[in-house]
Amino acid sequence: MTYSGNTVKAALVTKGGDVFLCRGFGKQGEASGEIVFNTAMSGYQESLTDPSYLNQIMVFTFPHIGNAGVNSEDYQSYGIRAAGLIVRNYPTSPSNWRAEQDFITWVREQGITGLCEIDTRALVKKIRASKGGLYGIIAYSENGLDIEDLKRKAAAIQPAEGADMAKEATYKESRAAGEGALRVAVMDYGVKQEIIDDIVSVGCDVKVFPAETSFEEVMKFSPNGVFLSNGPGDPSATGEYAIPFIRQVLEARIPVFGICLGHQMLALALGAKTVKMPKGHRGENHPVQDLRTGKVFITSQNHGFCVDKNTLPKDVEITHKSLFDDSVEGIRSTKYPAFSVQYHPEASPGPNDCKQHFKEFAELMKNAEKN
Repeated sequence: MTYSGNTVKAALVTKGGDVFLCRGFGKQGEASGEIVFNTAMSGYQESLTDPSYLNQIMVFTFPHIGNAGVNSEDYQSYGIRAAGLIVRNYPTSPSNWRAEQDFITWVREQGITGLCEIDTRALVKKIRASKGGLYGIIAYSENGLDIEDLKRKAAAIQPAEGADMAKEATYKESRAAGEGALRVAVMDYGVKQEIIDDIVSVGCDVKVFPAETSFEEVMKFSPNGVFLSNGPGDPSATGEYAIPFIRQVLEARIPVFGICLGHQMLALALGAKTVKMPKGHRGENHPVQDLRTGKVFITSQNHGFCVDKNTLPKDVEITHKSLFDDSVEGIRSTKYPAFSVQYHPEASPGPNDCKQHFKEFAELMKNAEKN
């Protein structure tokens, strides 16, 4: 197919050269990265502001986005962290009592490019059929697009493997929250605000440290526990500086709790390996089974890498598994006071089935203090 003139004003072009013509909204411009899909029917503001989506183009499978508007309470970081977004229908006006701003204006003010009136079902099928992820570029210009130039740019996109994105996602300075009796050092690889709030809610004094903070600097805080946060990118790449730190924490017998990227890097520090998933897990309806009790939880998830269960050492127990694909969703060390989960117990968005993990972390720290 040939494209000429300025008739094409919005398009998605994949790394493989596929072209989806559509309609643009938000900021006129371009954005590139891995194209991922999210199956949630709500919580688009929380998802877009989650630092774990850094450098990713998000496809919402739910067709109606915008009806809840945007408010100042649901941010999970300082603004939209996704590179761009794709939705089925042109975003609707808000009709929710909590709305303070309409979605279209918010996206434009945040400097994000969006596409709509695109067959998201066909796009999701393409993502699911890809091996190792689908990459591409989205573009919107009222002056018209050069599709051939976009194809060249898309072909040059580098995959997520080997990329340390935590350095970009982390806050550059330490910050504090809460006034509880238990001191928790939160290692910020792209932490969500709700995680900090939930740690505070179980009686903790929290200090958030930038991703590359040294063990010696964190120990000046005299933490009762160390939390390893969620975040974007390849855990083995971030692990180049995070794994030595985590191992020092483990050897010091300080309780550790990890979520998502933090879960993966705890596994790496304990001797396991991680692998890139074909399509990842992103949404609010993922069933996970606690292998110790048999109980099933519905969880919120957002990850493109996972722990390779065949590489876990004997002193690491698998505590939770996915009922979608049997992947590792939780581990516990039998040698150190450390555990982690792949899913997001803090939700935001999503169900609150697994909030108890924050209480488990508090109990782990209290028990460590007694010993």
